[in-house]
Parts: sequence; structure tokens; C-alpha cells
Amino acid sequence: MRPIIFSKMDFSHSSLFGYIEDLQELTIIERPVRRSLKTPEEIERLTVDEELSDIERAVYLLSSGQDIQGTSVVANLPVLMRQNPAETLRRVLPKIREVLHVAGVEMQLTAAVSFLTVLQEESVSIHTYSHSFLHIILQNLEHRDAGVSNAWLETLLAVIEALPKETVRHEILSPLGSKAQLSQTLQSRLVSCKIMGKVANKFEAHIVKREVLPLVKSLCQDVEYEVRACMCRQLEHVARGIGTELTKTVVLPELVELARDEGSSVRLAAFETLVNLLDMFDADDRSQTVLPLVKSFCEKSFKTDESILVSLSFHLGKLCNGLYGIFTPEQHLRFLEFYKKLSTLGLQQENGHNDNQLHLQTLEQEKKYISVRKNCAYNFPAMIVFVDPKNFHLELYSIFFCLCHDPEVPVRYTMAISFFEVAKLLNSDVYTIHKELVTLLQDESLEVLDALVGHLPEILELMTNRGENNGSESKLLSIPDLIPALTTAEQRAATSLKWRTHEKLLQKYACLPHIISSDQIYYRFLHRMLTIILTNNVLPVQKAAARTLCVYLRYNRKQEQRHEVIQKLIEQLGQGKSYWNRLRFLDTCEFIMELFSKSFFCKYFFLPVLELTHDPVANVRMKLCCLLPKVKSTLKIPTDKHLLQQLELCIRKLLCQEKDKDVLTIVKRTVLELDRMEISVDTFQKRFYENDLLDQEKERQEHLLLEMEQLEKEKQKNEGRSTNINDKMFEKKRRDSKTSSVLAKSINLSISGSSSGTSAGKEEKKSKLVRSQSFSTQVLHPKYSNIDKCPNKSSATGYTSSVPGMGKSCMLSFSDDSFRTHAAGNSGNAAFPSSSSHNLFNSADQKRNGNKESQTRRMSIKNRKSNS
Repeated sequence: MRPIIFSKMDFSHSSLFGYIEDLQELTIIERPVRRSLKTPEEIERLTVDEELSDIERAVYLLSSGQDIQGTSVVANLPVLMRQNPAETLRRVLPKIREVLHVAGVEMQLTAAVSFLTVLQEESVSIHTYSHSFLHIILQNLEHRDAGVSNAWLETLLAVIEALPKETVRHEILSPLGSKAQLSQTLQSRLVSCKIMGKVANKFEAHIVKREVLPLVKSLCQDVEYEVRACMCRQLEHVARGIGTELTKTVVLPELVELARDEGSSVRLAAFETLVNLLDMFDADDRSQTVLPLVKSFCEKSFKTDESILVSLSFHLGKLCNGLYGIFTPEQHLRFLEFYKKLSTLGLQQENGHNDNQLHLQTLEQEKKYISVRKNCAYNFPAMIVFVDPKNFHLELYSIFFCLCHDPEVPVRYTMAISFFEVAKLLNSDVYTIHKELVTLLQDESLEVLDALVGHLPEILELMTNRGENNGSESKLLSIPDLIPALTTAEQRAATSLKWRTHEKLLQKYACLPHIISSDQIYYRFLHRMLTIILTNNVLPVQKAAARTLCVYLRYNRKQEQRHEVIQKLIEQLGQGKSYWNRLRFLDTCEFIMELFSKSFFCKYFFLPVLELTHDPVANVRMKLCCLLPKVKSTLKIPTDKHLLQQLELCIRKLLCQEKDKDVLTIVKRTVLELDRMEISVDTFQKRFYENDLLDQEKERQEHLLLEMEQLEKEKQKNEGRSTNINDKMFEKKRRDSKTSSVLAKSINLSISGSSSGTSAGKEEKKSKLVRSQSFSTQVLHPKYSNIDKCPNKSSATGYTSSVPGMGKSCMLSFSDDSFRTHAAGNSGNAAFPSSSSHNLFNSADQKRNGNKESQTRRMSIKNRKSNS
């Protein structure tokens, strides 16, 4: 054996010391660390006398404190207003007003939020609020910081809704005329636009026409495009306030002019305002004014002005349905094709674009295309209404397929959200999109799955309604690959870190008993739920699985399967080695009490629950004690008197033997609660009438499941019996047709063998056989023909034997063997029983003896007649 030589690394003594020396040369640069966050002087300035009241402390901090302390006081203003509004308004609010003149951005934003909170909480009357707070809000509207100005504007717009009309008119609307002039700052004019949109709904139409509309027209003609765009977006609120007539004569001309503005943002605002005001325009305005503008927007969107493409795709559904009544068939088709083009924008190479041009597409353009397709997915239900659901498969299915298979998650996510709306619109034709349902269930993105699961029970119910009259099995056939898709979705959610999606999925899977068969649930889902309870580490997921398992158990239609699941719950959870499993058993018992009748719980789970009073883990005993009142509520007296005694015995043991202090405290509290409880009796009581009715209904449904199971068993048994009888009859006829000639030969041989002797004896036997055959032909043939016409009569009247192999064929062999011998000997077409040759010979001997006696009686009768 050759020695191993280390050629690459040298672990010699000198080399090791060399490495150590290299490490020692490395120096760690230590950063200076402050021993304390504040100096003693700073701490002294931040210190406040503890004996000061809240109002005095607030005034002190606003007067001499630091900015962070002043901001804290401003944030605490709603609390001070609730506790002592008078003193707060008298002493604190003036200080806040002074501080805000020089305050920073953080205090300004905090003050805007606090003022709005005081208004919403109604700590003071609206008159007092307008007198004390409104002037402070108006003073800070034109703050140099845009964020602060917008915060105060939001507060003012909320205040306008609550203020009286006269206060708004004098305090806000009157100064607005000077604030909207061109001489004012850009920020001031933008604020004026938003305020006018708000006050337009506050006053009557004639006041708006006289005091607001002139300012509106002025701002629509402003030299700054930001002001024109802002005012254009407020025209919708102005139009709602002034009514249809003034909108047609004043607002619509302004919108038409703004739609041709040089600024793209202004044109976009005009387009969106037109779409939102479609319901206020009559048919003439729509066809002569709005439709040409919309067509112009659509044509320019691809050629010269892609800036409106996203907005156009977002409003296209509303636009198409708003103009539906004035479209010609050609225009209808044009808008539909435009929607289809937008739905695939960016997915396919446009004509005239080469690879180099495609590479030059910016990231912003790609994002824009994704947004367009996402908006098309959002508008898909509206487009189904536009083309009529009956034409879905012909006109829109290809687009639906593309959007559900879009490479971008946001597009598929939007389709998953709108899938339920699509299914509702398609109604009876919903089966056409079952493949896309399976596709989205198997989507690689959990966001898509989470969006779809929200309405999954309703979607599956719509999908399977068409098979409702044919039973659950045909329901399942209406959605191919549904069960594999559902199991795949659950497994993917289980292996991810998004436990909330997994929990939501398990909760929605509780609908499956109404969708697929009980056996499919038992073999594909029920045991999976039990596995999740036993192995998953997330408590909400375990509880969701436990409840869904209880629902599956509730609707399971086979008693044997139910007993198996109950046994597993008790053995693997209630008697499990892990205390965590035993805790989950108690959670499962809560769901059992919720979903099942009281008698069901008492029959299967009452005693296993009480056994946990001896659990070695205190947490299990503690949870059990909290559950005992619910457990006691399942008892009925006098039926469950013995269970009540067991419960009382367990409580006594806990009181006497419990050593854990926390558990003992809960036990004592539980005992008091149990003593106050009243146990229901078997008969109805007024106090528990509703609960008793609900429990009676649950018990009735459980008995109904047992009866249905029994009926199914009897039906299967009868079907199996009739199938077996038909199979036997078919097999007999097949064998008889093959062996008729052999049987005839064996009969002749047996007869000839039994008459061995002299030739005279043979002739005598033959003559007797001929006479017996002629007799059986005359007498027994009609009887047999009647039996042969009713082959199932014996089974219908109960003529069956419990012994294997004995049935109708055996009965016929004992009653009509004489005919069968005759028939086999002549035609070979009769149904012959599968019996031994010994029985065959015995039946032949019986026939011969019977024929002899019949012949003797006939001869004696003839002799009597001749003598007479």
C-alpha cells in the first residue's frame, strides 16, 4: 500500500506559524462608540417636572422643548381634546399655531393628521372647529413643501364636507377668486382647482354657475399645463354639481378643447373625464362629439401618442359599453379588434421591426406594455358583455387563453381575480373555460393561486352546475384534471413560505363535498388533511386543515370510512406522543362540536377528550379546562347522565390532584362557569329552542347519511344479484349449446346400459321410453314453456338459495327434469343444469317409473269404459 502524499497543502510547523503571523498582522479598526446617546446637558433640557398636568406639560414642551417633543404634543392633540377640550383650545392650540409658522416638515404633517382626527372624532362642535382650526388649516395650505401643502389640502377637503354652506362660502369660496389668478403661485392655483371641484357639489346649480364656473373656465385656459390638467380632472365633479344642461353647454366644449391640447397630460385628463361623464351625455352628444374624439384617441395611441395607451386600455371596457348603443356593426368590430390588439401588445413582433429595434426597447416601454395587458385582463368581463356571452367562444376565447397564459405574473394575477366574474357571465357556457381554471390552479406563481382561491368555491359550483342532475360523478367529469390540479396547488402552497396562502387554500377546500364525490375526497384529500395536522408547523394552517377534515368527515357517505377517520383522530392526535398533536386534537374536537350533532360528539369524542385530564403536559390540561364548558353543553339529560358523572369525576380529580398553579387557577374558574351552566334535556326548552332546533337538524342529516348509505348498499346488492343471475343464465345457455349433443348421447348410453340382458328386455325398455317421451311431450311441455317465458320470476318471488351454486337452475332441475331429458334427446336447445351424472340417472329412473304408473292408470280407465 502506497503512502498518501500531500502535495498541495503544507501543514508543517513552520507553515502554520507563518499563517499565524500573517493573521496577527491584520489590525481591526475600532470605531469610536458613544457611551450614551445624550449628553448630561441634553438630558437636563429634555427633563420635565412629573407633577405637571397634561395641559401644562404640553404648553411647556411647545414653549421651550425641542422639536421632537413639540411633535409629540401635536400628535397627542386628539387625546387632549377628548380629555379637556376647553383648556386645550384655550392654552394648547394657540401655542401650536405659533409653533407651526417655524415648524419642520414632520411637525406639519403630524398637525394635518391630528386636525383631521379631531374632526372625525367630533370632539367639539363643527362651529367651534371652524372657529378654532379652520384658519390654521388655510394658513398652511400654501406651504413651500408640496407634500405638506397636499396634506393640509386633504384635511381641508374633508372639512369642507362637514362645514355649513355659509361658512364654506365666506371662508373658502370668497377668497378663492384671488387665489386662482395668474399672479398667484403655481401651487396656489393647483390648490384652487381642487377646492373648486369639492365646493361644486356643496351648492345649488345657480350659485355654482355664478361663482364657480367663471373661475373654472379661467383655470382651464391657464398658461401652465399642470393647472389645465388639474382643472380638467375636476370638471367631472363640477358637472355632477351643475346638472346635465349646463354640462352640455359649458363643460363639454371645454373638454373638447382640452382634448386637443398640446400637453399630453392634459389630453389624457380630458379623455378620462369624457369616459367618466358618458352617462351625462345624450345619444346625440355621444355620437357627434364623444365618439369622434375617442376614435381619434385610439388612432393616435399607436402612431404618435403612446402616453395615453395605458389609460385607454384601462377605460376601454367602460368606454365600449357606454357607447354600445350608437356603434354601427363596423365600429363594433373595430373596437373589438382594437381590444384584441392591446391584449397581445408586446408579446409578438410588430411588422417592420427587426431584432435590433426590439433590443432597443426600453424597460419603461416593456412596463407600459405589461400595464396595458393587465388593464385588458381587468376589462375582460366588460368586453364579454360588449360582445354578448353567447359569442364568447367565437370572439374572445383566444384572447382569454392568451391572457391566462401571459408570461407576466401581474396579467395572470388580474385574470385570476376576474375569473369568477367571467364564469358568472358565461353561465351555462362556463364549461368552455375549465382548461384555464386548471391552468391557473397549476400556475407557478403563488400570487396567482391566492387570487384565484378567493372565489374558488363559487367558481367550482358554477363549473359543476351543468352536471347537477346527473350526480357527483358526472360533475367531476365536467372538469377534467380538476383533482390533480387541486392537489398540485395544495402541495405547492405547502412547500412555500407563504403559509397564509396555504391556510386560505385549505379553508376554501372545505367546499369540495358539494363538488366531487365522497370517495374522491376520502382517497385524495381527507388523508392529506390529517397529514397536514400531524406534520405542518404553522398553527393557522393546522387549524384550517382540521376544520376542513371535519367538514369532509361530516359529508362522508360511508360509515366504515367515517369510523376509520375517527379512530385515526383519536389514536394519532388524542393519544399521540407529541403534546402538540394532543392540542390539535382539542382544536379538532371544537370543530366537531360546531359541525356535528351533540349525540355524535358524545358517542365518539366525549370520553377521549376527558382522558386528557390526566395528560402529563400542563398546556394540554389547561386547554382542556377551557374547553370543558363547551363539552358539557353537548350533554342531554337523562340520556347522557353517565357522561355527566364522568365529567364531574374528572373535575374533582383535577381539583384534588392538580399541582400546576396556572392550571389550577383555570380549573377553579372553569368549575364556577360549569356550575352556572344549565344542561339541556331531551325535550325542547324555550331557552335552548334555537340551539335544539339546529342540533336536531344536524342529527337528522347524520341519520339521513346513514339511510342513504344503506339504500346504496341494497341497490348495489340488488344490481349485483341481477347481474349474477343474468351471467349464470348466459353461461348455462352457452354451455348447453356446446354440450347438447354430448348430453343426448350420454342419456342414450345410460338408458342402454341400465337395460343389459336379453334382446326382449331391451325392446321392452325402448317401447316404455317411447311412451314416456310421448306423454311428457303432451303434458309437461306447456308447463315448461310458461316457465321459460318468465326466466326472472323465481328471483322476483324470492326463490333463491343461500348455498353457493344453488339457485333457480337447481330448482328447475328437480321440477322439470322429465322435459329436459326429452328436449335434450330430441332438439338439444333446452337450458340444462350443471349436475352430476348420478342425479341425471336418478331423474331418468323417476321418469320411467312415473310413465309406467300413468300408463297403467290409463289402461284401467279404458277397460272400465269398455265394460260399461
